[in-house]
Amino acid sequence: MTRQQALELVEQHLKNRNLVKHCLAVEACMREFAAHFGLDPEPWGLAGLLHDLDYEYTVETPAEHTERTAEMLAGYALDGEIIHAIKAHNMRVEPLSPMDHSLLTIDPASGFIIACALMHPDRKLQSLDLPFLKKRFKEKSFAKGASREQMAGCIKLGMDVDAFLSLCLAAMQNIASELGL
Repeated sequence: MTRQQALELVEQHLKNRNLVKHCLAVEACMREFAAHFGLDPEPWGLAGLLHDLDYEYTVETPAEHTERTAEMLAGYALDGEIIHAIKAHNMRVEPLSPMDHSLLTIDPASGFIIACALMHPDRKLQSLDLPFLKKRFKEKSFAKGASREQMAGCIKLGMDVDAFLSLCLAAMQNIASELGL
């Protein structure tokens, strides 16, 4: 599957523009992490772009989330590693690989960083820095849906939270115009 095919699927199945932007943000972060680990960014990017493909269909039945995505992608030529990572981000399977752990930790981090940008005075990703993110990270009531515990799983990638957030922020700043931030 090409990135263009994946993007077309996302745009076909996700009508909420903010959810599409979330998938683009996760894709950018996944590509950045693959490069960081010296790995091919293409499969990582596809995992990030497609990870919430079924979200609008399964929002009322979260236990089905990612299972339906796997079914939707069954007819496409995709590495099983991508499907495993997608399922692992919803804990449908145990996260095993660096791709699995990256998607699991990046998913909430992208939402956290977007929330930080939206509450910053100029509402721009370019204005964010690590000290700003760290301050908000410690505020448990800020962006409550972004699991700090899940993000702290970056330790399984050999990173501390500072390095993890810095890498995510850089990736998202690179596509700030696509995200409208």
